[in-house]
Amino acid sequence: MNQTQSLLIIGFVWPEPNSSAAGGRMMQLILLFQEQGFQVTFASPAQDSDFMVDLSQYKVEKKSIALNSSSFDTFVKELNPTIVLFDRFMIEEQFGWRVAENCPNALRILDTEDLHCLRLARQKAFKEKREFQTKDLLVEEVAKREIASILRSDFSLMISEFEIELLKTTFKIDSSLLYYLPLLLESHQIPDLEKFPSFENRKDFVFIGNFLHEPNWNAVQYLKEAIWPLIKKELPEAVLNIYGAYPSQKILQLNNVKEGFLIKGRAENANEVVLKARIVLAPLRFGAGIKGKLLEAMQCGTPSITTSIGAESMQADLSWNGFVEDNLEIFAKKAVELYQDKKLWLAAQINGIAIIEKRYLRSSFEVDFEERVEFTLNNLQQHRLNNFMGELLQHHTLKSTMYMSKWIETKNKNSN
Repeated sequence: MNQTQSLLIIGFVWPEPNSSAAGGRMMQLILLFQEQGFQVTFASPAQDSDFMVDLSQYKVEKKSIALNSSSFDTFVKELNPTIVLFDRFMIEEQFGWRVAENCPNALRILDTEDLHCLRLARQKAFKEKREFQTKDLLVEEVAKREIASILRSDFSLMISEFEIELLKTTFKIDSSLLYYLPLLLESHQIPDLEKFPSFENRKDFVFIGNFLHEPNWNAVQYLKEAIWPLIKKELPEAVLNIYGAYPSQKILQLNNVKEGFLIKGRAENANEVVLKARIVLAPLRFGAGIKGKLLEAMQCGTPSITTSIGAESMQADLSWNGFVEDNLEIFAKKAVELYQDKKLWLAAQINGIAIIEKRYLRSSFEVDFEERVEFTLNNLQQHRLNNFMGELLQHHTLKSTMYMSKWIETKNKNSN
């Protein structure tokens, strides 16, 4: 790649790699593009946060931008990026038409993080106490917006093979518009079990997850009400430590020392708390994408017990680093068994290493990804001609969104 090429990332929020897997994922993408020779600018309309990463330390230029403002047009035209990466479909909706109008030759990539429509449709089915069905997606309002965003983009980064298959079969999205790029790890992140705490030197259970994410809050409720009492009955001395960024008051109120159910809030060092634990519990009942907390458990040599939703698209045909179980009684039983059986626990550790080595090493993806980016850049006109539905949506969206945005901008100016 040419050293003068530039990448503009438009973020939904500023990256917080210590708060969520999404933040870690964004930093992985930045590194991936930098190693291809791209100069990276990260722009966002979000407010600064106390836990955002210092982008300047990573040689990334930071730029605050405004919603519904023509000031972005001036900024993006002057920057003239080779590639624009949209962080989630909501950002593509806001800024995609402006990029298309002011930088028509820029490659537009959407990073989906996970399929929001799948997560929301599953959540709705769960709250209605029924099984999720694929047809639920077809009536999900967010699906219409998210699929339109995928079609308008030159291609979308997907972290889940299950979601790629869903897009191809249910929504008839062409495979040329989808690219599988999961969470990525470096070779030095493969755990050296000899340097990690042993079975005997670990104790207790841990759950970790950002509480702004509804599936995490629901999982903690499920642990509190149904699963943890069964485990505690068999292991009266055991403790479950609940860690997560942005805990609300209703989460903090679940803390109960007598029950060994401890709400710890944000972890200063997530790896450290997972390393000390003997088991990670993640009873996720709805959600999408792949789960950073479970990959982190494997990195720490900590076996985990999760559900089929939790493990979705993470292991392929490999054995899980613990157990995958949807029945709550069996989930609790397996947690007790794995906590007490050293032989079983050590075998689970080894399974986690195998999953990392075969599924998540950056070295397995970086060359192919660079080739995909370069090929699409070099054949952008034909690529877009092949995606007629995307071009059609781009045309109509540009017109409708443009006039709505200009109306909001004028309204804001008048009110000021």
